[in-house]
Amino acid sequence: QRALDGVDLTIMPGEVHGLLGENGSGKSTLIKVLSGFHTPDGGTLEVAGRDVPLPLLPGQHRSLGFDFVHQDLGLVPSLSVTENLMLGEIASSRKVAYSWRAARERAAAMFARYDVDIDPDATVERIRPVDRAMLAIVRAVESIRAGAAAEGEAGANMLVLDEPTVFLPKQEVGQLFSLVRRITSDGSSVLFVSHDLDEVREITDRVTVLRDGRTSGTAVTKEISGRELVTMIIGRELAEHPHDAHAATTVGRDVVLSVRNLSHGPLQDVSFDLHEGEVLGFAGLVGSGYEEVVYSLFGASPGATGTISSGERTIDIASLTPRRAMSLGMALVPGDRKNSGSVATLSLGENMNLTVLDRYFRGWRLRHGTMRDNVRQLVTEFDVRPAVPDLEYGSFSGGNQQKALMAKWQQTNPKVLLLHEPTQGVDVGARQQIFDMIRGSTATSATICASSEYEQLETICDRVGIFVRGRLVTFVTGADITKARIADLCHGQASAPVPAP
Repeated sequence: QRALDGVDLTIMPGEVHGLLGENGSGKSTLIKVLSGFHTPDGGTLEVAGRDVPLPLLPGQHRSLGFDFVHQDLGLVPSLSVTENLMLGEIASSRKVAYSWRAARERAAAMFARYDVDIDPDATVERIRPVDRAMLAIVRAVESIRAGAAAEGEAGANMLVLDEPTVFLPKQEVGQLFSLVRRITSDGSSVLFVSHDLDEVREITDRVTVLRDGRTSGTAVTKEISGRELVTMIIGRELAEHPHDAHAATTVGRDVVLSVRNLSHGPLQDVSFDLHEGEVLGFAGLVGSGYEEVVYSLFGASPGATGTISSGERTIDIASLTPRRAMSLGMALVPGDRKNSGSVATLSLGENMNLTVLDRYFRGWRLRHGTMRDNVRQLVTEFDVRPAVPDLEYGSFSGGNQQKALMAKWQQTNPKVLLLHEPTQGVDVGARQQIFDMIRGSTATSATICASSEYEQLETICDRVGIFVRGRLVTFVTGADITKARIADLCHGQASAPVPAP
């Protein structure tokens, strides 16, 4: 299959240029061509007014004046900030001795240049996610500066940011955007790849959209509406999901789960009921604890206290383990799907069958043929692409990984589906499919969805609980479930009364 087919992209000096498209549209392939990883079949490249022969050699991009920050950031968590910042220099140095004192002073000066406050002596695993992202960006920009100095010319000075915000809390994205604006203020350019259209509309000057390996179009960001942008990305208008269609009252519905006095970390005496067929959302600022609820209820947060009741059974949360939570009919799709929700080095099929392996034993042997038949049916039903069960799970796009995880858990017929950031790093087309899966699952289960994406909660939830400083302060329901209302409550309506659970 041709991954790129006649793609055109022009990036101007000093602009933030968005690169958009569904998973599989060709964005990653284009970036890998620019990094020298892929050899294109044809095409031309012009950098700062000069024709550059293709293919690029690995590492040649630095001499051309651009560098890359990918989603995983490329940092070593166990090393210090200074060590990560100087890794390239250390690797290429021929000096017998290396002055770490001088390196720390240079690191501090670099951070001061970009108005970034990071401790050079801290280990990367102990700093905030936004600080890790800014560290990776500063390292890339300094690499560009060093390369330009070595070549004796400014070059293109272009930074490629490939999904840099996907694992950042929404409240910290603004700090990263401030750094991006400082980088472009001197004429440098940024190519910003993201699935988050709100972020794209906030930070970019122009956008180019890829669809099925071709250029769908380029537009000035402030001159195009969100709906027009979505149409460019998926090739059709997105179906409306009227909130009134699913914002039914919970009055009269059976309670499938009662949580009382849940406490863990920032959480303080949280109590609520979850009703049959309900999608209950939780939201709050960083540190408010809203995301801790789903992990505590799944037994994945040792030290949590309180009780849960289901039917006639009341269980101490402190005694919960993931295995016991599964026996109670719970399923968890965590926010970090690669590290906590799957085994990236196993195949797609092996990951999808993990929760139901006991069904495929005959004596002491697994019925591999039956397992493959099951996966083929699931990938068709849940539209996982490509529909190749033997491919390594980690090689699939974020949206298809998430659809596979949803399929993995849905076949257990859970009574309670626990979700954390279910569409994080997922393109707009796959996001709609996941919304449909969540709403469709309410026929057999109730759902709790913890998310920092308020628009997502507005779209899928019957109620949204608001957390402030570890406490569940209020619920919003029906027509009050709007992105603006949720944001207002999260930012300080701590005195709002809590209705009955």
